[in-house]
Amino acid sequence: MTTPPTLPKLRQQLILAVLMLCSLLIWLENTVLSTTLETLADPVRGLGADPGQLQWATGSYTLAFATLMFTAGSLGDRFGHRTVFSIGLVVFAGSSLWAAYASDTGQLITARAAMGVGSALITPSMMAILMWTFTGPSRAAAIGIFSASAGVGMAAGPVLAGFLLDHFWWGSVFLINVPVAALALAGLAVLIPNFRSPTPRPLDPAGMLLSISGLVALAFGLIRAGQVAVWSRTDVWAPIIVGLVLLAAFVLVELRLKAPSFDPRLFAQRTFGGGNIALGLLLFGVASITFYNAFYLQGALGLSPMKAGLANIPTAFGALAGAPLASRLVRRLPLRLVTVPALTVAALTMGGYGFLGLQTPLVWIEILLLVQGLSIGMVIGPVTAALISNLPLEQAGAGSAVTNTVRQTGSVIGIAVGGTIMSIMYRRAIEPSLEGAPGPVQDQARVSAEQARHIATTIHRPTLAQAADDAFIHAMHVGAGWIAVIALLGAVVLLITLPAGKKKAPLPEPDHEEARSSV
Repeated sequence: MTTPPTLPKLRQQLILAVLMLCSLLIWLENTVLSTTLETLADPVRGLGADPGQLQWATGSYTLAFATLMFTAGSLGDRFGHRTVFSIGLVVFAGSSLWAAYASDTGQLITARAAMGVGSALITPSMMAILMWTFTGPSRAAAIGIFSASAGVGMAAGPVLAGFLLDHFWWGSVFLINVPVAALALAGLAVLIPNFRSPTPRPLDPAGMLLSISGLVALAFGLIRAGQVAVWSRTDVWAPIIVGLVLLAAFVLVELRLKAPSFDPRLFAQRTFGGGNIALGLLLFGVASITFYNAFYLQGALGLSPMKAGLANIPTAFGALAGAPLASRLVRRLPLRLVTVPALTVAALTMGGYGFLGLQTPLVWIEILLLVQGLSIGMVIGPVTAALISNLPLEQAGAGSAVTNTVRQTGSVIGIAVGGTIMSIMYRRAIEPSLEGAPGPVQDQARVSAEQARHIATTIHRPTLAQAADDAFIHAMHVGAGWIAVIALLGAVVLLITLPAGKKKAPLPEPDHEEARSSV
């Protein structure tokens, strides 16, 4: 890399402030929707969305983010990171405005996918600009300060969403993005040079098309299974098979490229391959259990959006504490000895949802969420740092693309599978309570617990609402068990693939190394 120009210190600080604002915007978007799901499912206050539509509203953003991020880095190298960053902000702001005023779930899902496109354009350029702006010791300090925005976003997102939902309509959680993006866009134009790499990476249109179409087809089949509760239908198994074939073709295409944006060859390295698989399984569990948690707190327990947002703060605080704690521990202990127990505990906390009910005291839920956030934070940071630090410097960019894509893909599949299990088990559990009810009532109650509660209020049948709550709790218990098993597989993978001993050279700080690898 060529030596970046030295900018005045004040300008560097202002650039860091703009980057932190954008990072906060991305993290807020990653967290606010979970608080909004229950409202969107309500036929009166929201859009009356069914579980499948909510899975797509959540997954379409992550899907676009996952499949476009490695291509976005190449675009920044070729056309300038400020240019790509600015386009990403415009797309993000415009699609946020669209999402805020969406009149149906189809529009919301499409707008969320467009927001994912904007986020994918923003993220690699944001990290590249940070690396070009700061050098030497000031770079490490800037990365440390920059990383704090993630924790702020994790903690503030649910609370901000809860406040907005308590005082305004559901679209306000998206509308708040527009002025923040406009402010960041002005900062970009005034402060940031259009850095670009002297050796741009090649674009990969075939890989991008195959990865997007494969993941969309796979997610469609999995979500469709939850909507029809039958796996033998052609519109369930055919998309799943097509999706797997397209993803296999994606891998073959990438293997043929000399400099692929997503390099499958890296999975042949034991630690890198195993660590990424484990992270993918962990993010699968995190996405699934977060999806359940939104409906449990607001739907089953009846908490207001604001109270539900506050109830989720322990998860963010736990994650903030877990990352630096693990960083200190891996200086003294083998990485496997730190992360395998932590991932095991994370999986067990997900399984702990199988013991929550309608009468569970909130304090026990808070403790569970705190331990869950702490254990997750102790896995993601040090494992990611170890994966990238094991690679030669010339492979760091490709390694970062692989790691980020696998993590986001795990989230997409987690939402699809977790939501499908919940839908199928809920329908089976609610069915006996629908005997004797009119046909339209049965049809609406089968859609979701939210729809069942609404129709129960309309026809003055409180027993139906109670049955819906019980059916949801049963579905959550079954789903939590499967989610825990899948997350535990990640711990097994780490146990097998990570070295047993401690390396002589200390591991780098997680945030620092992850940022380097994103350039």
